[in-house]
Order: sequence, then C-alpha cells, then structure tokens
Amino acid sequence: MTQQPIPLDPSLAPPGTRQFRDAGGIPADQWHADQEGETLVPTHCCFCGVQCGMYLRVNKSGKVFGVEPRNHDINRMRLCPKGINAYQQVNHPDRLTAPLLRRSRDEPFREASWEEALDFTVSEIQRVQAAYGNDAFGVLGGASLYTEKTYLVGKFARVALKTRHLDYNGRLCMVSAAGANKLAFGIDRAGNPFADILQTDCLLIAGSNVGECFPVMTQYVWGARDRGATLIVIDPRETAIARTADIHVALKPGTDAAFFNSVLHVVIREELDDEAFISGHATGWQEVREKVAEYPPERAAEICGIPAQQIVQVARTFARAPRAMAWHARGIEHHSQGVENCLTVINLCVATGNIGKPGAGYGTLTGQGNGQGGREHGQKSDLLPGGRSITNDEHRRQICEIWGIDESELPPVGTSMMEMVWQMQRREIRGLVGICNNPFVSLPNYRVVKEGYDNLEFHAQFDFFLSETATNAHVVFPVTTWAEDEGVMANAEARVIKHNKAQEPPPGVRTDTWVICRLAERLGAGDKFAFAGSREVFEELRVASAGTVNDYYGITYERLEETGGIAWPCPSTDHPGTPRLFEDGRTYHPDGKIHMQVVDWHPPMDPYDDEHPMTLTTGRTVAHFLSGNQTRRLGALVEQTPRPWVEVHPSHGFRSGDPVRVVTRRGSEVFPALVTEAIRPDTVFVPYHWPVPTAANALTIDALDPRSKIPEYKVCACRLERAERIDEVPEPPTAPGHQAYPETQVSRTDPLPPTAPQGRGTAERS
Repeated sequence: MTQQPIPLDPSLAPPGTRQFRDAGGIPADQWHADQEGETLVPTHCCFCGVQCGMYLRVNKSGKVFGVEPRNHDINRMRLCPKGINAYQQVNHPDRLTAPLLRRSRDEPFREASWEEALDFTVSEIQRVQAAYGNDAFGVLGGASLYTEKTYLVGKFARVALKTRHLDYNGRLCMVSAAGANKLAFGIDRAGNPFADILQTDCLLIAGSNVGECFPVMTQYVWGARDRGATLIVIDPRETAIARTADIHVALKPGTDAAFFNSVLHVVIREELDDEAFISGHATGWQEVREKVAEYPPERAAEICGIPAQQIVQVARTFARAPRAMAWHARGIEHHSQGVENCLTVINLCVATGNIGKPGAGYGTLTGQGNGQGGREHGQKSDLLPGGRSITNDEHRRQICEIWGIDESELPPVGTSMMEMVWQMQRREIRGLVGICNNPFVSLPNYRVVKEGYDNLEFHAQFDFFLSETATNAHVVFPVTTWAEDEGVMANAEARVIKHNKAQEPPPGVRTDTWVICRLAERLGAGDKFAFAGSREVFEELRVASAGTVNDYYGITYERLEETGGIAWPCPSTDHPGTPRLFEDGRTYHPDGKIHMQVVDWHPPMDPYDDEHPMTLTTGRTVAHFLSGNQTRRLGALVEQTPRPWVEVHPSHGFRSGDPVRVVTRRGSEVFPALVTEAIRPDTVFVPYHWPVPTAANALTIDALDPRSKIPEYKVCACRLERAERIDEVPEPPTAPGHQAYPETQVSRTDPLPPTAPQGRGTAERS
C-alpha cells in the first residue's frame, strides 16, 4: 500500500486550536484564563534553535508569572524542562537593575547612573583607540540576541567604532556546518524543514544528543519511527536517542570523517550511488570517489574503533532507503576538521540522491536560539548583512551605500572569537565590548581566556545577570531579557519567527538596542543609529538583505504574526518563503551545481600518549543551557542537575559518586563519577555549563578548525586519577549587596551525580 503524503497545510488543525494559536493572547472558544486580568502573550522560547512556541502568562500588574505551551507548528504544545522554567528568569531576584562600574579591577563594583556608565565607556573607547588605533578595540556579540540586535552589533563595530575586530559566540556553535554548506551549496542553512523528517524512510543523526539538547525535536523522530523509518545514530555515547536507534555507531571521538568516507566507499563499491542525480547536479564526484577508495571498512574500523560490518550496515541502510535524511550537530562540528566532517555527510547525501525532496535532505540542529539568524546579518567577522562577504568589493559597496558611509571607512575582515582572545593576550586588542556571551565558561582553555581578558585595559559587558565574564569587566550594562523586547530569530530550519514583548523591563534596565544607539551617539555616529526600537532596525535590515542569498525583504512583523514563521529567502511580501531548498535541482552557486568536496581524515590536534591515553569529550545536559548563566539560577533546573560529573565506563573500577580527577595538558579537575556502560571504555564525558573550578572548558584544547575557526571541544587527550575530594560548584555571581537566590542553591553542593539515569547500566543511587 502506498504511503500517502502527510498534509503540511498549517490551516488543518482540530477545531478551536487555530483560533487559540492565532488569538494574540485572548483565549479562544471555551478557554478561560486562570486569573482575572491575566493575558497570554504569544512568543517563543529563548533557548535552543528549535524555538518552541509558548504563551507567557502576564498578570494584571503587567508582570510575567508563568508559561503555557502553544500549539505552534514547531512544537505542537510541547516544551522541554528549560522552556517550562524560562519565564522564571524575567523577574528573578538576581536581575541586574543598575549599571555597575569600577575604574580599576582593584576596586569593587558600585552602582552608577546610566549617564556615568555611558560616558565612562565612551571615554575609554576613545582613549584606547587614540593611543593604539581603531583596531585595538573589539566587539563580541551573541547568537541568542534577536536578529535586529545582531545587525546593530555589526553596524556598531564597523560604523561607530570603525574596528575590524568583531565576532560572536556563534563561532562556538554551527560555523563548521555553515562553512560546509557554503562550499557545497553556496548557501548557509539547512536544506529541509523539520516537517520533512516525518516523511523520511531513514533518518541519520550524527553527533546530536537530541533527547537532551533538543528534546522537542524528538517528536519528529518519533513521528518518522511511527511510519516505519529506520533510525541511525552516530555518537560515542549511548544517549537517550541512541538507545532507541536501529543502528547505534559508537565511534571514537574525532574519527567522523574516516567513518563517513568509508560509508561512501561501501555505497560506491556496492553500486548504491545515484549516478543520474550526481551527473546532473554535482561537480567534484570523480575526485571524491578516488579519495574514499582509500577508506575501505577495514581501515576505517581500525581508526574509529568499531566493527567493519557496522560501516557496511549503515551504508546499505541509508543508500537503499527510498528517502533518507541526515541531521547533525556539534558532535561532528566541534573539531579541528569540523567543516570537513560536515562535508563528508553532504557527500553521502548527494551520492545517494537525497537532496531537495520531501523526506530526503540534509540539515543542522542549531544550539543557540538564534544560531542561524545570529550570523546572517553582520556580527560575524567575515560577513556583512544579508550574508554578504566583507572581502567582496561589490558587497562592500552595497552596504556602504545603505549605511551612508564611504567605502574607505568600512574596515576589512577581522578575526574569530578565540583568535581575538589570543590577540588580547598579546595586547593587540586593548579594549572590548561583550554582548550576550560568557567566554569564561564557554571558551576552551580557561587559563588562556582569563589571561586575555585580564590584559584588557577596558572591558564593558551587556547582560541581565552578572556572568562570570562580567565580573571581570569595568562596566556592566543591565539589559532586557527576551520577554521585555520584541524581535525575530531564525531557528534551525531557517524559519524566521517573531518574539513578542510581554512586560516592561524593571526600572533601571534598558534594551540592548537603546544602549548601542546611545553609545553610537556619543561616538559621533548618532545619525546612523536613530532607531527607536526593533521595528525600525528590522525595516533597515530588510532593505540591507534585499537581493542577497539571505533575503529577508519579503518578511514583515505582520506576516510573521499571521503565519507563525517564514523561511528565508523571501524576496517579496507576496512570496511564501522557502522552507525546502534545491527543489528545482539548483544550488546557489553560479553554475547551479552541488560542489562535492574531497576530505582526508586526520587525527585530532591533542595527541594521545602514555600520560594521556583517553579521550575527553564535552556536551550539554537537558537541564542547562550553554554557559549556564541563566539556567544555573532556576531552582527546578539546579535541583535536576546541580553540578557536572564525569561519565566513565565500569572497566575503570570506579563507583558512581567516587571523586575522579580528569587530567589534560591544560589542567585537572575533580568530578563525581557517573559509572555507565553507555560510553566507550576509552572515552569520558563532562558537561560544560559550569565555571571553574568545575569547568570542562578549563580542560579542553583551544585548537581551531582552519576554515571555520571553531574550537575542538569534542576531543582532547586525558587520563583519570582517583582523588580525595570533589571540586565544589561556586555560586552564580551576583551584584554588590546581593547574594545568590537561596531557593535555587539548595542542591548546588550535592556531591553526587544526577539522579536521572543517563544511560544503560547506570548505577542506581541510594
């Protein structure tokens, strides 16, 4: 019996649900609010790249006090633990409500007026640039900012500061996938919408702990399984999603390129490749064939530490499926050959003809809420708005015309986030503005990061909680949460969605937009930053992106609220958007072809030896997000996962809760053991959401992918030692005169690993 296509028409919904979804906060039909005067404000979660729809509950005093899931197309009434608790940060007692200032790091912070904080910041910017040149000052943005703000960050650095040194923390997220997509397809985004997963016959997930990092994405995986799709998971750990897979490949970290080259070797050897598709749509095939001929399963199995037959099984399963899809995340991207790892997955999809069709394609799961939109419009060191290249003369001319500046005023390309830290170490960068990032927790090799930031003569940081990085600054600007402003984000499927303002910010708090514009005004560029808010910025962004690959021109706030989201490119207001790419068989390269790329595997940058024979790999856990500056303050999440741990195989002789010292060439830290058979014997795992002395990133290596400049978080050499005492988790930083909210800190000193089972064979906790 032929499987009927699943209807994708968003107007098809059970009675009442469409009215409720589109009601703009007014309950539909028989629905009634729990409190008199309560309003439901439709918006989206602030955390990962799934961007689940939700309603924020606002009381009659105008304060956010709760959340309800929303029947949005993305999440269908589902929220994960982080989404359920996100609202609690809006009116949290740890919120910063006044600028913090000190003239020297030898002084304590004191609260200051906005005028003093802005004036001092501008005077320091001018002093540093007058003494050392414009490029002595840098800007680091963030991929959890609304796209309007990321546009402003890039414009502020290049127009107001006139510096080339600009980058953002999305450099730690999916830039390897971005680089691979641009090389292969000429466009930087996923090729298929989430909904296509429901129509596939084989789903391959590589390096993505979907069940914990993207829990609501699991509904699409289950939907595909319900139709009979085969699930293949590539991961050194038997994660929650891997335990449900038909095939789980527990390869050694850092060997992904060898594995996928070998899978393609088998596809070619058994004549399972789609020669008609390749000849009509791709270049570089012969060179790829010659290279993967060097990776028979026997060789790759030795490199990857897996059975050769498993490589054959994956190749046959994926290539024989009528429709197959591959999605991946940081597990294959956080490597010194992260771009090449992604290219090997693309090569497999192209070789089997799985591109540009319902249920057949390729995509990346975005870690940060605006990981996709955060790099599209100008805060990445090599990009201008609309995804234009800053090294392209015509692209530079176009943006200078829109911004009203002379082409000679636009700085050249800058360096990446980690490279900027190295420049701080060398005192080439003397001043910095950081916005929506926390490098003291999120960047690798903490000692190097701390030294770089300590060398800054001036540092200002924007945040709504005092982060570990902000505690090292001279000025901290208290800014709004996502619920106190409006703006757009682009989720992992490149669907642009709109967040709505639910409450006014606390007294003393300003939007990032307001602060950037006031700084620009004091720097003499006020005429270029005359924006009242996000709407005015978005209108300029639309114009700045028009005609580019990343075209937002046809997207308006009104259309987003009416439709629930529009996938770019969208060149006109009557264009429906582009949820699925390459349906016409053409890519965004001038020749319209897919440019297949040759990849040769190389070992990780941190070599193994007798002193460091094992692999440390890092990642997220379901209760926390990125550097943890938000989630480590929310009681339910702290209680669920109060501290980091080290996952170790039973063969090492530890018991759960034992103090285990993890030693790398950067240092050592002691964690409680979580003993489980769900990890390779030669590998250990530590989640990275906590600061020193419990920071996984005090141990990781700051080696970079030469193309994407992403750090190699997922593999570094280590050894294990027995220890006497587990390192304590510090309290989150708080403003002067405050202490960490006690209700959220009850579980913080718990010395044992989490109570939730992390995998098959996990020891029970008494």
